[in-house]
Amino acid sequence: MRHQNPVVVLIALLAVAVSSSSAFAWGKIGHRVVGEIATQHLSGQARASIEQILGSEDLAESSTWPDFMRSSPDSFWQREAGPYHYVTVPVGKTYEQVGAPPEGDAVTALAKYRAVLRDPAADLEQRQLALRFIVHIVADLHQPLHAGNGTDRGGNDFAVVWQGRPTNLHSVWDTGLVDDEQLSYTEMSRWLTRRLRPDDVLAWWTADPLDWIAESVQIRDTIYPDANDEAARNLRWDYIYQHRATVRQRLTQAGIRLAAYLNDVFEVTEQ
Repeated sequence: MRHQNPVVVLIALLAVAVSSSSAFAWGKIGHRVVGEIATQHLSGQARASIEQILGSEDLAESSTWPDFMRSSPDSFWQREAGPYHYVTVPVGKTYEQVGAPPEGDAVTALAKYRAVLRDPAADLEQRQLALRFIVHIVADLHQPLHAGNGTDRGGNDFAVVWQGRPTNLHSVWDTGLVDDEQLSYTEMSRWLTRRLRPDDVLAWWTADPLDWIAESVQIRDTIYPDANDEAARNLRWDYIYQHRATVRQRLTQAGIRLAAYLNDVFEVTEQ
């Protein structure tokens, strides 16, 4: 019986993993952590407004809805909504320099759905869509690879081995590093909140997506292993050790920024 070269087999498996990968961010646990942390920092006005829109559904539950709906055959989800989950910022550039593509991106979607929530003429279904997307997008923009460099689909085309399993770098940051903690979203959000200091909240309190994107771009350019080093692309405990603190910080920051954004959206203004 002819034995296959294990290197050839691994490369083939990597190709399959990359081609079948998704472009989701943080996975279900990460998104729910962000929603749970944000809930603890909402103003009374924002909390009441959100309850009017979502009823008994909280931010943690609503946070994963835009990813779930990507399987819908409806043309909105198949043709329009995909770019709303990310931005593209080439190495050495800023988002302000490159702007949004014609089809839009996460920044244009945030502006669009913010306007819906501020529009008294918008119906309940429109407001639910807008709020669920905002909850989701704010978290997306804190995942470093959702500020992609424009060369590898946000790390989806960057093949790696994670804990012995062929996958891609995007998947590692979506779910691998979060799931490695072996915590539920309520456990993780409780752990992160327990370590959150008032000074952190004050320092991180910004509702400007350009700030979040700039941070993600800076982190993004430090998390790629050497593409030409096969051993470096075999990610194990040392990679977790290097980046766990960053993952925890980005999830916590996303929760704080989501609260800041929603408080700003629902702020009562003088007429």
